[in-house]
Amino acid sequence: MTIIEPKRRDLQHPQEIKKYSSSIRLWHWLNAIVIAGSLLTVLLNSTLLKTKKNAVAIKTNLAQSGVTVTDAQARSVAHELSDKVWMIHTYFGYTLAALLLFRLLLEFFELADQKFIRKLKSTYHQYQTTKKQRELARHNFWVKTIYAVFYLMLITMALTGLCLAFEDDVPLLKSIHAFRQIHAFTMYLIIAFIVVHIVGVLLAERKDRRGIVSDMINGGADL
Repeated sequence: MTIIEPKRRDLQHPQEIKKYSSSIRLWHWLNAIVIAGSLLTVLLNSTLLKTKKNAVAIKTNLAQSGVTVTDAQARSVAHELSDKVWMIHTYFGYTLAALLLFRLLLEFFELADQKFIRKLKSTYHQYQTTKKQRELARHNFWVKTIYAVFYLMLITMALTGLCLAFEDDVPLLKSIHAFRQIHAFTMYLIIAFIVVHIVGVLLAERKDRRGIVSDMINGGADL
């Protein structure tokens, strides 16, 4: 499996360190924060705020205080807490969709050497034609391909999330149950990508490509 281990050197211009525009860096870190926040809300509702367990706890605690409530009332309170977290999750989803739109627009307004599609085509061409540094060319091509898959996962996550957010207003969306399953499955794929990405960055920082994280903060600099 190809580890997403970023290369600081450009294959076509080995004397230079890869640069990242301020727009790309802003998108990268905002996207990381939003995805982390979104996953945190899922974790909370899957563990601490599970309706069934909290309903029992609510009923028990109220009973100790001399207040009697029915199972339905306790579940209603517990469900309300869970719903509030899901609402935050929805807001994170809206932000993720907005950031994705921002990233797509960057493809039209960024400088040519910063456009992802151009980079993907370039790495594919290098992989097909270069004989020197073949391993590096292959690595760059597969890394860019994995990032392309990641963008497709983000698009899938955003679209299915929007469908779920508006399913109460659009009856047709509510009748398509596959949206929820696709949304959940894509979440696991994104988690897998994040793990592989972090591992790749850590490996690169420990080897001869130190400074990748700082490059994504300050943009990278020439030697």
